Amino acid sequence: MTRVEKLLSISSEPLVSTPPDNSEIIQHFPLGPELLRMLESKNGFYAFESALHVFPLTNAPVEGASLVEWNSDSLWRSDFADLTVGLLFFAENILQDQFCLSGSGVLRFNAETGGTNLMADSLESWAEIILRDYDRQTGWTLANKWQSENGPLPRGKRLMPKSPFFLGGAYTTENLWAGDAAEGMRFKADVAMQTRNMPNGTQVRLVIGKKPPN
Repeated sequence: MTRVEKLLSISSEPLVSTPPDNSEIIQHFPLGPELLRMLESKNGFYAFESALHVFPLTNAPVEGASLVEWNSDSLWRSDFADLTVGLLFFAENILQDQFCLSGSGVLRFNAETGGTNLMADSLESWAEIILRDYDRQTGWTLANKWQSENGPLPRGKRLMPKSPFFLGGAYTTENLWAGDAAEGMRFKADVAMQTRNMPNGTQVRLVIGKKPPN
């Protein structure tokens, strides 16, 4: 059994019962064929008590966004400006860090800062890392504890920090609330763009909502 097959075996039922009907969006990525094979086996899924969410590649009705919708500029990614160029976001963890394809492999995208780091050179290696280090990669402990206190997380929702983590917010359930995934990414993009290129240790005053004139 491959690592991708193992991940599929412990995940939910497919989010869409029909196979992918449009692969154009992934054709230009070196790892696109690997991603397509995974989605042909299971067209979108949750794993680790919803901590990992893999988007379905489909235009059929589905609760939450499809991979095509999630990667549309009109939803949230254009709010990160050039930080999302050349990336295809195919999965997310419970706190909305994204897993994405690039020309060099699978990257992890920090949703609060817009920074990326290379995780793996294949989808098989990505699945191996997820399985081996699922708590750190998916946020399973927080997902488990929050849902034990508040009930199952609805589809299309992710856990949002009341105080951003990279500004010292605590990784506790008291600092979390369940919000719409797209709205959460738009808010994080606002934070990321306001703090972009600031040196470590800089005092930050975030402006929420309408910005004052320069």
